Amino acid sequence: MTTTTAQAGNTTLEAGARWGFAARGVLYVLVGALALRVAFGGDDGKEADRSGALAELAEKPLGTAMLWVLGIGLVGMALWRLSEAVFGSETGKRLLQAGRAVFYGFVAYSVLAFAAGDRGGGGGGGGAAGGSSDEKSRDVTARALELPGGQWIVGAAGAALIGFGLVSAGRAALRKYHKHLKLGEMSRRVRRAADVTGVGGGVARGLLFAAAGTFAVRAAVRYEPDEAKGVDDTLRAFADTPAGPWLLALMALGLVLFGLFSFVMARWRRV
Repeated sequence: MTTTTAQAGNTTLEAGARWGFAARGVLYVLVGALALRVAFGGDDGKEADRSGALAELAEKPLGTAMLWVLGIGLVGMALWRLSEAVFGSETGKRLLQAGRAVFYGFVAYSVLAFAAGDRGGGGGGGGAAGGSSDEKSRDVTARALELPGGQWIVGAAGAALIGFGLVSAGRAALRKYHKHLKLGEMSRRVRRAADVTGVGGGVARGLLFAAAGTFAVRAAVRYEPDEAKGVDDTLRAFADTPAGPWLLALMALGLVLFGLFSFVMARWRRV
């Protein structure tokens, strides 16, 4: 009986993890699509971040139902990460999984709150669930700067984000994700698709985190919360480079690829 119960629990956690990867994929594809729209002049006021993605999805037929499905999937992801933190064998990895569990728990809450009607003004408002990433980033940075040693706290957080982004991009470029995939069960075509989406998407996602961390460090150095940027403003900053909107379009395409890679993970990841 105990063995059967454990197997059922493992099966439930696996299903939750795969559902969560699929939900993550939907969000990244939507954010990337919104960023592409901005790059090519089709900006309709929605921000290219999670709140904008949720607002976009809510406008579709059965949008609210899809939001609930996404939110529940992300709860599954958070619970799976938590189980990895509790039952993992290596302390470092357990701490990393605990951090991921907290992160996905917060994302799940924001999606479910949005589905329940806490829209915070849609794509650009200031609600707990629907507020833009830019506003949240500035608010959190402002509060942190007011703390004793606030500049050091914000600077350290920004540096950590830069490090995480660069490491993530590097691991994606080196295809470190292979160890998590059931490569033996994948056809050559599926493997190729996994590498195109995994490398391209992982590098773009990592560079996005690193860029956001750079703005956080600048906010700390200048003691200016408005220098901090969320996902939307960070993406738009790529359009202000000499490469213009084409670099933003490239980053947006990368985020779409990461979303597609998340679908690959939902099917082929070892859980």
